[in-house]
Amino acid sequence: MTATTQRQPDPVPSPPSRGRSAWRELPLLLVLAAVIAVLVKALLLQAFSIPSGSMEHTLEIGDRVLVNKVVYRLRDVHRGEVVVFNGIDDWVPEGDVSPPHGVVQKGVRGLGNALGLTSAGQRDYIKRVIGVPGDRVMCCSAGGRVVVTPRGGAPVELREPYLLDDSDQADPLKHFCQAGRSAAACPVGSTGILVPAGRLWVMGDHRGRSADSRAHLDDQHHGTVPVSRVVGRAFLVVYPVTRWGVLGVPKTFLAGAALPGAPYLLGLAGALPVSWARRRRRQRRRPGRLGPAA
Repeated sequence: MTATTQRQPDPVPSPPSRGRSAWRELPLLLVLAAVIAVLVKALLLQAFSIPSGSMEHTLEIGDRVLVNKVVYRLRDVHRGEVVVFNGIDDWVPEGDVSPPHGVVQKGVRGLGNALGLTSAGQRDYIKRVIGVPGDRVMCCSAGGRVVVTPRGGAPVELREPYLLDDSDQADPLKHFCQAGRSAAACPVGSTGILVPAGRLWVMGDHRGRSADSRAHLDDQHHGTVPVSRVVGRAFLVVYPVTRWGVLGVPKTFLAGAALPGAPYLLGLAGALPVSWARRRRRQRRRPGRLGPAA
């Protein structure tokens, strides 16, 4: 009798180690995350670092803000919004943050710029929009405040509690109007500087340290910024965590003639009751409903 040999079963391959698999996928995940970050920066959002004290204490030096790069493709810039714009060839560099030194620092800064983690350059500025095309802007009112006169509207005296200071001694650029830039040239009621079409009048919240539109009155556009140079609206402080907060539009810009969309909002408010009444009337006329038709 011949002995039969039993065939040994094929060895079962051991499952791959989860640890090794995760490490193999890590480079791909990092590349994918970097690609997504670049696309988000290019199309949607970008983070900027605040380089100077011109927006104190709304924004402090070193704060990081998120900038919405899409909103102004859908609508116009509104008064009171904080915007980032490119001032290359028009405005002098403004910043208290030293530029990077050495290959390593420059490399880190370049990578951060590419991923939208740092400010894109020394010629990017952040200011508050005070006047939009067609407005006339001047200072000062009898109360020492900035006055904005919309096209076809009444003058609006801005009440700006967010300002760090607004005294004559701390702000050498305080007074300005069409006639000049001094208290003597710009008495109460003076005609304001006209904001040309396609441009914006911008100012910092720390007026005494802000080289804004007032500092460039001698150029052909009287210090205004082209809307085409606006990168986007700064809407959120994300760093440091202790200063997290939304950058909204102050109430002074939401009153009277300073509200760009006021006619549309009022029209909507008036239309809603009319629409509701018509709907109720149609419901009452439906067959089978109790009660007389209206």
